[in-house]
Amino acid sequence: MARGNTRQRIQDVALDLFAEQGYEKTSLREIAERLDVTKAALYYHFKTKEDILVGIFEDLTRPMDELIAWAEEQPRTLETRQEVLRRYQVALRAAAPLFRFMQENQATVRELSVGLTFKERMLALTALIQEPDFATVDQVRCVSAIFTLHAGTFFMQNIEGDPEEKHRATLEVALDLLNQAHRAS
Repeated sequence: MARGNTRQRIQDVALDLFAEQGYEKTSLREIAERLDVTKAALYYHFKTKEDILVGIFEDLTRPMDELIAWAEEQPRTLETRQEVLRRYQVALRAAAPLFRFMQENQATVRELSVGLTFKERMLALTALIQEPDFATVDQVRCVSAIFTLHAGTFFMQNIEGDPEEKHRATLEVALDLLNQAHRAS
């Protein structure tokens, strides 16, 4: 098996275990056993649980980084901001397992190096969809648009209905908030 595939398998299994029993209660030994490899084989790729988590985080948040870089190169128009929300929803859906882990293990994430970088990404993303001179209520609308996408990705699964329809509805509400903020300012 190629190194990249082994790394990916380790990350997938670790994330499953972290979600099942919590980050703190999962050991490298358990990850190795679930993979049916030796701890030495696991150590070849990752020295610590945090290294595994950082690797997962980097892989799943790369689309977020690419989105921020793309948006920074675009004109600061409403259309660009709408596209940021559309692309962010796609990135969120792809990274759903990681975000579920972060939601369920908030105390752990705050202690790890990944916590700060996520906060920095959220601040950068928020800055890209609003203007500094927006009224407070419109800044709240812009931040709420982003968190509407989070809610739609993670909490709408408990609501009956077609998943695609729920994602479309979530995006529509987020765009409405963004459009309202821009009309008011």
